[in-house]
Amino acid sequence: MKHQQRLDQPNPNAPAELSRFAFLIGQWRFDARFKSANAEWQAFHGTWLGYYILDGYAIADEYRMLGSSGEPIVLGMNFRVYDSARQLWNIKWLNALDGTWTDLTSEQFGGARFDGQSVTYAFKSERGAQWPFTRATYTNISKSHFTWRGEKSDDAKTWTEFMVVECNRTGE
Repeated sequence: MKHQQRLDQPNPNAPAELSRFAFLIGQWRFDARFKSANAEWQAFHGTWLGYYILDGYAIADEYRMLGSSGEPIVLGMNFRVYDSARQLWNIKWLNALDGTWTDLTSEQFGGARFDGQSVTYAFKSERGAQWPFTRATYTNISKSHFTWRGEKSDDAKTWTEFMVVECNRTGE
């Protein structure tokens, strides 16, 4: 059996909604600002690599944030697939450094929301996180750039920005 898949194209039979995250496909470099526990902003850099998987029915994107000496301080992969029957997104984060999974689009928080200009979803943070809830928003989306904003909350009602990631497409 021959298996061949284009990593830059969705399957024509995949749900059309998959295109909502197609902006992630490709290679990205980013500069990130992270607000530490003492309220000081720290700068980090990294890469984000997105491609279609599973015969073009899903999107995988690898996120690698590096510390000052080049070691990975955040390393993981998102898996994004659309459930047409239930009309909702299933997005999971695999944290490679500690071997944990996080459901990023829980129905409890309304799943993924698209307003034409941005994509937002909220989730219960991983064990050991400094805050119980995180909200992620993708904005300023173009062919060559997007911004990821992270906000934290203790009650899932009041949100405070803790990270901004500016991603720029690299030559492929």
